[in-house]
Amino acid sequence: MIPACPLAALPRGEALRIETDPPIAVFHTEDGELYAVDDTCTHQDASLADGWLEGCEVECPLHASRFDLRTGQVDAPPAKLPVRTHQVVVRDETVYVVPSDLPPNLPPGVRTGSA
Repeated sequence: MIPACPLAALPRGEALRIETDPPIAVFHTEDGELYAVDDTCTHQDASLADGWLEGCEVECPLHASRFDLRTGQVDAPPAKLPVRTHQVVVRDETVYVVPSDLPPNLPPGVRTGSA
């Protein structure tokens, strides 16, 4: 598990970026739910943590692709591939992310340090 932040440091409606490889974005919805996805849009290299959170969707700040935070699925083009999702755990008022074992769907030209 990767420690992300104290729960109190991530207000509802906000997101934060964890500098992993590839980076992960943690979202705290207005409803109080916590989600984590890879922090790179699958269409082009843009941080989803910098996007707009509405309900359980995040809109990429670059070309407005939308992703469902629960499943990673694309809800609006130009992105075609889903983002990888990660499990979020809260223990002792700290937010942790359990990274997925699946390979990431990164945009063309973006590589991980292990690739």
